[in-house]
Amino acid sequence: MTTDSMDAVFQALGNASRRRILDILKGLPGCSVNDVCRYFDTSRIAVMKHLRVLEQANLIVSQKTGRTRHLYQNTVPIQMIHERWTTEYSALWAGRLTEIKYRVEAKPKIRTGKGKRDGRNR
Repeated sequence: MTTDSMDAVFQALGNASRRRILDILKGLPGCSVNDVCRYFDTSRIAVMKHLRVLEQANLIVSQKTGRTRHLYQNTVPIQMIHERWTTEYSALWAGRLTEIKYRVEAKPKIRTGKGKRDGRNR
């Protein structure tokens, strides 16, 4: 993934209306532009501008059938960004947490002395 394509994804996700469109497409895959417009109080042109930004960022894919555009969410760019920063760090921290787990489990258990008075005044 190039820097420009990552910038386009972050720019697209930086707007609440575009994130809402992605949520709509997640719940209604294949819906039309008119279906998406029904969720907004803005003009169709404003929604189309948001759709264009999402499409340029490759976050949505449209398929034209006759006069109708069917819209689908594409999560691949988001997954690629996620993997870029988490895979390396996840492996590092997973290894360290496993180390801590083994150390804690290897320590001898200390008896708490339940049921015995420890001699302190209460």
